Amino acid sequence: MKSAVCKRFGVDDPKLLSQLAKGRLRKKKDQLERALRGLVGAHQKMILSTQLEHIDFLNQQISKLAKEIADRMRPFEEDLEFLDDIPGIGRRSAESVIAEIGTDMNRFPSAAHLSSWAGMAPGNNESAGKRKSGKTTKGNKHLHAILVEAARAASKTKDTYLSAQYHRIAVRRGKNRAAVAVGHTILVIIYHILKKHQPYIELGANYFDERKKDITVRRVVKKLESLGYKVNLEEVVA
Repeated sequence: MKSAVCKRFGVDDPKLLSQLAKGRLRKKKDQLERALRGLVGAHQKMILSTQLEHIDFLNQQISKLAKEIADRMRPFEEDLEFLDDIPGIGRRSAESVIAEIGTDMNRFPSAAHLSSWAGMAPGNNESAGKRKSGKTTKGNKHLHAILVEAARAASKTKDTYLSAQYHRIAVRRGKNRAAVAVGHTILVIIYHILKKHQPYIELGANYFDERKKDITVRRVVKKLESLGYKVNLEEVVA
């Protein structure tokens, strides 16, 4: 009964609360009373109360803004779901991307134009095995930050194309350049998803190995044909 009364009316009297002890603690009421009294005085309680009220206010504002964002994003729900399927892109990141670039990709002649506008060009910046400068262009700093963060998140996913790309580049050029390169790739993916209005297609972690194999095969076949041989390929299934 005493416990119910204390909880209901917010009783904080150490002596009264120590009387609620049960079992072995009943022999330590004096110690409990001293522990409950503690070092928190009226001033500290006032400060703590003020801080808690401020936290409650911030939570209310966050809820209010979240509702406003949800209402404004409702017309783009399908596009948000498409973007949410991209590894590293969550609901909030998708909302931020659409807020920055919209959904009408006709404003950008190509994915390269969008990348330049966002400050993600030249992205991976590697062509035919030749490395170029890793410096990106100036652009939308907020969007740039979102994409780099998404790239780092994608690097932690399993069996995905983006994760494989990140680790492949990070080994040779470092984590920061890898994050920018993957961020650029994510933006290109977003461009084509919004342009064609179609869902994300996962290429898989083995994409680069398969692509390398195909390139090697084509190069060898071309070399043999240039030497006058006719080549018929037949894949051996293990």
